[in-house]
Amino acid sequence: MKSLLRGIGIVLFALSTQAVLADDELETVPYVDVNQYLGKWYEIARLPQIFQPACTAVTADYGLNDDGSISVFNFCRILHPKYGFPISVQGTGVPIDETNSKLAITFFEGKAAGDYWILELDPGYQWSLVGDPDRSSLYLLSRTPQLDEAITDYLLDLAVTKHGYNIDHIIMTRQLTE
Repeated sequence: MKSLLRGIGIVLFALSTQAVLADDELETVPYVDVNQYLGKWYEIARLPQIFQPACTAVTADYGLNDDGSISVFNFCRILHPKYGFPISVQGTGVPIDETNSKLAITFFEGKAAGDYWILELDPGYQWSLVGDPDRSSLYLLSRTPQLDEAITDYLLDLAVTKHGYNIDHIIMTRQLTE
């Protein structure tokens, strides 16, 4: 009986800790060098999003526009990473503070906007964990189509323990393997 009560106590403590974290402001990395962040990223994992139904082979390409804003080109294939129907969307990102770790991204000529906050970033810019202040979106990105499983597990654990995310419904993105 004592072990059952102890187990229940541990579960309740863990749940209350996550609830407290979810109410805290989301912490981002201290600084992002935009030029190093530019280029192609592969989606390794994501929380489900209504605008990404059955997406596989998901990539994001970031470039620098003449006005200093960031060009965004998101691509995926529906259902199958090689033969699936391709869809893409273009947008523009603008840093909202001097750290460059929080961006406002707009799509469809400003008709749709979203927050893009860089929560964790490899010092060599090889992987990135991105979310939003409401914790409704989460993306694990890599410079390569696959990311080491230990790094993936570590970053998803940080999403929960450090950033207060619920990843019960995380989707591991199928990428094309050569």
